Amino acid sequence: MSSIPRLSIGVPVYNGEEFLELALDSILNQTFAEFEVVISDNASTDRTEEICRSYVAKDNRVRYFRNEENLGASRNYNKVFELSRGEYFKWAAVDDLCAAEYFEKCVHVLDSHPDVVVCYPRTKIIDQHGDVLEEYDDGLNLQSDSAFERFRQFVRTAGECNAVFGVIRSSVLRRTRLIENYNGSDIILLAELSLYGKFYEIADYLFFRRTHAECSSNLQTPEETLAWFDPAKKGKLHFRTWKHAGGYFSSIRKAPLSIREKTRLFVELLRYMYWKKSDLSAEIKQVFGYYSRKTNVVHKQSLKIDAEKDY
Repeated sequence: MSSIPRLSIGVPVYNGEEFLELALDSILNQTFAEFEVVISDNASTDRTEEICRSYVAKDNRVRYFRNEENLGASRNYNKVFELSRGEYFKWAAVDDLCAAEYFEKCVHVLDSHPDVVVCYPRTKIIDQHGDVLEEYDDGLNLQSDSAFERFRQFVRTAGECNAVFGVIRSSVLRRTRLIENYNGSDIILLAELSLYGKFYEIADYLFFRRTHAECSSNLQTPEETLAWFDPAKKGKLHFRTWKHAGGYFSSIRKAPLSIREKTRLFVELLRYMYWKKSDLSAEIKQVFGYYSRKTNVVHKQSLKIDAEKDY
């Protein structure tokens, strides 16, 4: 392998000892070998560091970095990309598994199709034991030459967004805002990527996404998920729909498209906001409810202080 790898695999991890070795083995045992593995440990308190250092010792493709404190998922996901060197890039969660042909088939597509920016295979959802629960259809084979058509199909189709774990052109990914610190920001990233090029879905089931009690998708509340993305936002208000609308707007505004194309996309964004009007309205009411409760608490505390003074 040359000093500059063709592909970089970014592995953000926090307390991942349960599945980490399985994930790393599935990465290192690929039929395609010209890659590096960049691990960023988010100040884990379990055996994660020990496991990672053991893999560094036995495979020179593995690079390990440890954060002094938990940066939150979004910053750690972005860090592994910032540390990467490859022409192509792939995020790999420590819960998930990749079939042995995953990298080879995706790299071949990107090498053969310069207009493709994301290549991903079909997904099987597995449980904590590795048993298959279902075959998931992402439906994101975005092959239109039109950025408008790709974006519209994505916004109307996007679900679990397994394509974010596909192989992505690093040169294009650098032009995006990457993973931001709010719920569902991976959806916005993929939408932004759709404005730069095509998505190619490999028909084979080569990706195994694990669901279990501790995974991020099973966090109980939107507030817990927000804190997972960014610990500094713990206890903050959650505005997923407004954040998504703003993310779509920013993605369209900065995309390298004509005024005509952007105008069509902004009109489509207005349709999205109309479709989501009940969610947008509910989030505004949440703000008023929050500040109303906060005002009532302050008022009651003030009355209590005044009463104590009079006494």
